[in-house]
Amino acid sequence: MPVRDEHANDYGSAYGAAQVADYAPVLDAREEQRQLVAYAPLVKRIVRQLGAQVSGVMGREDMEQIGLMGLLEALRRYGMPDAGFGSFASLRIRGAILDELRRQDWRPRAVRQDSHKMRDQVRALTRSLGREPSDTEAAASLGLTPEAYAQYQLDDGAELLLSFDEVLQEAAERAHSAPGPEEQFMVKRSLEQALMALDEREQRVIQMIYEFELSYKEVAAVLDLSDARVCQLNKAALAKMKAALKG
Repeated sequence: MPVRDEHANDYGSAYGAAQVADYAPVLDAREEQRQLVAYAPLVKRIVRQLGAQVSGVMGREDMEQIGLMGLLEALRRYGMPDAGFGSFASLRIRGAILDELRRQDWRPRAVRQDSHKMRDQVRALTRSLGREPSDTEAAASLGLTPEAYAQYQLDDGAELLLSFDEVLQEAAERAHSAPGPEEQFMVKRSLEQALMALDEREQRVIQMIYEFELSYKEVAAVLDLSDARVCQLNKAALAKMKAALKG
């Protein structure tokens, strides 16, 4: 996945950027504030992306405030930004927001249990049909309206997003603490292999969502799909990548 610019939210480059010196130079208050302003658009882009996937769970302003705290932490750990800082900061900003979602326990246990049951029902329907059901067929099987099924898809995708982010954080920490360049290369290579496990359409969805930071609706317009179908492709791709990274 190519890196667009120094602010790119690209997971592959994020691992390379995780090689931060243990004693990064400390920025003075004035320079710190200047860099916060300079990188504020990065926070807004990440909030826009996450907001499209974690539908209505947290207000945009709250997400931006938490994201700015993640940016500040990144600056204090990294020191003076260079070409690799954008990727490093992206990981920290995303992590700060997702950590807060976990802390809030945004999906009650009963809701999570219902989601697992519905997921099992859709899998059973897929087996009985011998193909993936359409949104209409899946909604009818679950006894849901099209709107309720679309919301279930978004919520279920958000749950997987949080789970996948934990794997990414673990991989980033391994890259940061790896004792030598060979080990660091292996961590980065494992991510590239995880991406290669995806089919072409899944790769495009992952690229548009996580690199170009498009919303589900925007990806759906580009690929001429429904929002729910984009959500399904994202979920399938994240599941494959998570399995590959843990393998």
